[in-house]
Amino acid sequence: MNIGIFGLGLIGGSLGLDLRACGHRVVGVSRRASTCQTAVAIGSVDQASVDINILGAAEVVFICTPLGFIVPTIQQLITILPKTTVLTDVGSVKTPIVEAASSLWHNFIGGHPMAGTADSGIEAALKNLFVQRPYVLTPTPATPTSSIEVVSELVKQLGSNIYYCAPEQHDRAVSWISHLPVMVSASLIASCIEETDEQVLKLAYSLASSGFRDTSRVGGGNPELGVMMAKYNRAALLKSLQQYRHNLDEIINLIEQENWQDLEEILKLTKQRRHNFVDIIG
Repeated sequence: MNIGIFGLGLIGGSLGLDLRACGHRVVGVSRRASTCQTAVAIGSVDQASVDINILGAAEVVFICTPLGFIVPTIQQLITILPKTTVLTDVGSVKTPIVEAASSLWHNFIGGHPMAGTADSGIEAALKNLFVQRPYVLTPTPATPTSSIEVVSELVKQLGSNIYYCAPEQHDRAVSWISHLPVMVSASLIASCIEETDEQVLKLAYSLASSGFRDTSRVGGGNPELGVMMAKYNRAALLKSLQQYRHNLDEIINLIEQENWQDLEEILKLTKQRRHNFVDIIG
């Protein structure tokens, strides 16, 4: 199958490596010529160019740009693609993307591979990045069955675990387990650096270990991605943040009241329920 990838960063580059390993011919597009050259050199694509016309013969195109560029990219692509080409994206928010994309292109299905690393760019591309990782597809009632089948088969070839849901369900779910943690983690870091005693702050820097590293990691990630999460998933994220604030206020009240018994009950419950999330994601 002839597959196109628009956007040759970590996700696009990794998709290319694995799809080529499955026997597909992969052609890529990037804004930078140097990225195109690197993608070819590492074996992520067979060909690459800054010219979108190179994708004209693609049967499926994965759009692997930042969220804000997905719809503008589709507007570019539809001028050069045959009507039979299937378009899909890898964005972490689905509802606004699926609504806009589906109105532009009939053969579109939203997608979100739940995989990645702290690194970015084509140099960070990895083989088998998607193996045993969740890959969400968000078809609507209007999505052609043939498009769903084509993308599903490619995802299966990546070794991913496929989940199907409505775009709105996806966005509510990721607001809890992906977007809320980014904002909470960022708030943690922002709170810590507001310590006014320089000696205490320096000591905190020195003492920070695995606990702080784990809870602060996503808050120290790509700022542009964090803003896009908030912008495109605003309603669901606000609901999650408000619930988080409510729970935090409850814990504050218990500590103020020295209600150690009820605090312990909350901590027992969270200890018991955490495995529902982390056992699944490994």
